[in-house]
Amino acid sequence: NFMQKASEFGLYLHIPFCRHRCAYCDFNTYAGMENLIGDYTGALCREIEQAVAHFPPHAGVHTLFFGGGTPSLLPLSALEQVLSTVRARFTLTEEAEITLEANPGTVSPDYLRGLRALGINRLSMGMQSADPNDLRILEREHAYFDVVNAVKWARQAGFENLNLDLIFGLPYQTLESWQRTLDLAVGLHPDHLSVYSLILEHGTPMNAWVARGLLNEPDDDLAAAMYAWAMERLPQAGYIHYEISNWARRDAEGQGMVCRHNLQYWYNLPYLGLGAGAHGFAGGVRTANVRAPKAYIERLSDATNRPLPPSTDQPFREFPRTAATVNVTPIDRRTEMQETMMVGLRLVEAGVSGEGFETRFGEKIEGVFEKEIQELIGNGLLEWREGRVRLTERGKWMGNQVFMQFV
Repeated sequence: NFMQKASEFGLYLHIPFCRHRCAYCDFNTYAGMENLIGDYTGALCREIEQAVAHFPPHAGVHTLFFGGGTPSLLPLSALEQVLSTVRARFTLTEEAEITLEANPGTVSPDYLRGLRALGINRLSMGMQSADPNDLRILEREHAYFDVVNAVKWARQAGFENLNLDLIFGLPYQTLESWQRTLDLAVGLHPDHLSVYSLILEHGTPMNAWVARGLLNEPDDDLAAAMYAWAMERLPQAGYIHYEISNWARRDAEGQGMVCRHNLQYWYNLPYLGLGAGAHGFAGGVRTANVRAPKAYIERLSDATNRPLPPSTDQPFREFPRTAATVNVTPIDRRTEMQETMMVGLRLVEAGVSGEGFETRFGEKIEGVFEKEIQELIGNGLLEWREGRVRLTERGKWMGNQVFMQFV
């Protein structure tokens, strides 16, 4: 029934500040701009107010995600300002999941207690690796013991939902060091683990270093062995592999402690993306905001009193546009069906429900995508099971080959 909750929105808030930009990162983040945090917070609150202007009546927000950048660089007063604006303007559901991404090296016991007191109930921390050599190559400004302390302090502050991010497939990383990282991560008893393969993104320092021969190129076969190890090790430790890169443990009621905000993306349900460079999907369109923090602040400084920049095709009061919106892409029904298949098949347990698809679109999956599904079943990459189409074991390794058939 998650697929049918189109009246419940996710809300993504982008915080673009970092103390240091890591070598592998191609997110919309900026180091050395902390002096803008106050102005940025005010601008974000104004964008929240604009986004609500034509928000669908009776719609609620059931997930809120502070992503970055490093949201834990924001002082508690700034987070309080943003959260009180959200609560005043949107209907936050009673059980709303409110996540904040944090760098283990930027948190203290007092700060974590403050986050919890503000109602933030889920923390996502970038552990990345337990190996100091890996952390040096990634240019992470923390050590493994910072993660140990941050997890301990988060638990003491009352956080009962904690994710750790890990990266594998790094230059010079061995299978043994990855196994040790995974074991140490499991030993910290997080409720959720996000396990990503390193991708050398164009324009990042790490990509340039590899291109110039200063770093070894990552070994794809070794990365595959590392992923295989995670698929074997994590279920033994009690984690459910519910999405290609994500594992969750069960709570006391036996429910998987999945990331509900990310499920909003994977079920292709509506969410607002607010903040510099944020993307959203609502009202039948995908939106993208201006990327540079200064430009974002400028656009929202007195956006109600001046004409919009020419790059915005509609008045921002038309949902879901705001004064920060620079790109609007209409999503027609066929595209929405294709994207629903592409993101839904990332859910390795649930896949895409035939009944849920038909309820949403009024057509059967096998009618719309008969040729694609038959071909992928014939290639051993997809299967029908209990009314759902989902990846086979082989399909998990070749997900991109599957997704390309739909988009």
